[in-house]
Parts: sequence; C-alpha cells; structure tokens
Amino acid sequence: MVDTAAPPLPVILTQDELARLLKVPPRTLEDWRLTRTGPPYRKIGRHVRYELIEVMEWFRRQRDHA
Repeated sequence: MVDTAAPPLPVILTQDELARLLKVPPRTLEDWRLTRTGPPYRKIGRHVRYELIEVMEWFRRQRDHA
C-alpha cells in the first residue's frame, strides 16, 4: 500500500504573531531584519513571513551573552 498522505504543512507566522511568541515588540523584529541578526524570514510581495521550524532552530542557537 502506498502512503498518499500529504506532508504536513509548515506553520507560517506573521511579524505580529512571532513578536507575541518571542515576547518582543514587532519593531524589534524589524530591527533584527535590518541588521540580519534575527530569525530567517521570507518576503512575499511586501509581506514578511516566518516559518516556525526555522525560528525555533534560530532560537535554540541563541546564547545569553551576559
């Protein structure tokens, strides 16, 4: 029997959704995009989107520099 189930769809977040998840202001995400220090993102037209699995990988790589 062949498995015909489609692979799970990725979870895609808007800037506001990700800001709430990370508990940072949306402006912080904008700053991170400008300085290329934040999580990976994609532009779809003028819309910015984040894939949750990539954000979580980026988050796990972050270290406290205090």
